[in-house]
Amino acid sequence: MNWQQVCESSELQNLPYKIELNHQGQIIMSLASVKHVLFQGKIIELLNHCKIKGLVVPEFPVTTQEGVKVADVALLTEEQILLVADHIASSVAPLLCIEVLSPSDTLIEMEHKKVLYFTQGAEEFWLCDAEGVMSFYDCQGQLAHSKLVMDFPLTLKLVKN
Repeated sequence: MNWQQVCESSELQNLPYKIELNHQGQIIMSLASVKHVLFQGKIIELLNHCKIKGLVVPEFPVTTQEGVKVADVALLTEEQILLVADHIASSVAPLLCIEVLSPSDTLIEMEHKKVLYFTQGAEEFWLCDAEGVMSFYDCQGQLAHSKLVMDFPLTLKLVKN
């Protein structure tokens, strides 16, 4: 199966799963929990309040050497938007790819996705764990904080106390 077929399949619409493809065209589904979606929304909200250039989007499909992977949240530059707007899946990774750890995800899988995104041109990769603790990476390794969004919090709070 290819990504266009996945997108056009009526059987795969409205599933409570994140869908990706592996390098053999097999469908990989990850369960999206409420907490996962809340953290995803919080990251989008916080990025939109930062004074950064680009467009913050959810569920961004990237074609990698191992199939289509979908970043939970992504930051695209205007140039990237113009380059990939008419594509079913992007051949280039966004400037920033963010994954929120799902109950079915492993850290090994996230490490692998990080490498795939960097190979496709991402400048940073962020990981949000199940407690809202953020980890930031560039292609050299882990960072104390993001270089792209210096004031992004190290831990997310879903509600204000």
